[in-house]
Amino acid sequence: MRALVVLIALVMILAAPAVAQKKTPAEIEGVRLDQNLDALLPLNTTFVTSSGETVRLDDLRTGRPVVLGLVYYRCPMLCNLLLEGLLSAIRPLSLTVGEDFDIWTVSFDEREGPELAARKKKSIVDAYEREGAEQGWHFLTGDAASIDALCKAVGFHYQWDEETQQFAHSSALIVATPEGRISRYFYGVEYQPRDLRLGLVEASQNEIGSPVDQLLLMCFQYDPATGKYGFVIQGFLRGAGILTAAAVGGFIGWCLWRERRARQAPAAH
Repeated sequence: MRALVVLIALVMILAAPAVAQKKTPAEIEGVRLDQNLDALLPLNTTFVTSSGETVRLDDLRTGRPVVLGLVYYRCPMLCNLLLEGLLSAIRPLSLTVGEDFDIWTVSFDEREGPELAARKKKSIVDAYEREGAEQGWHFLTGDAASIDALCKAVGFHYQWDEETQQFAHSSALIVATPEGRISRYFYGVEYQPRDLRLGLVEASQNEIGSPVDQLLLMCFQYDPATGKYGFVIQGFLRGAGILTAAAVGGFIGWCLWRERRARQAPAAH
């Protein structure tokens, strides 16, 4: 049912301007998302927090990886679906916003201000229901120059439609390293918790996560074309080989230990 709602929403938002103005594909082809993997975010650009404080993106860095989402707070549907999809992906994770990673939710509508950002932050962070998340989840607004710099850096292209008074835009989450380099793109409005977790673990250079995550990264590989992690047989065989070697090593160690005890037993008598 949710998949059907998402499909209808995407069709309505992306198709409505085209129907209203009879636009051809060539006229709306500017709405796209280019992958700029390893590009550096414009950390010197300034934005305004939901509390009204002017900060540089660099001021928000904490040594943790970042999930970046570009939205506008008055968006009637698609941006809300992105935020709901993000919530659904991070709720099952043992990783916590503000402790293991941060989130930057940035409006690309220069007309929006901190009041709108504050209302959106309260509703979303309250729904997340984890203590301290408000410290690591930032809802930002900015001027045209800062917005343009950020959108250009991540390859986010959108258009304003006068007829519908809405933005035509794509939907994706972008994972960046603690240094501010773009690491992963996840498309759409529904995100797999496993994919997001692996993306964050990789972006942190294994500073977060568990040994299980390291094993999964041997078996799953990020595909830029789909924006997802896929199973790779080479990784599986490598992971299986490591487990087999560990098991054999443990068995040999156990046998040596038993043999040593057996030799020591007569001496004890």
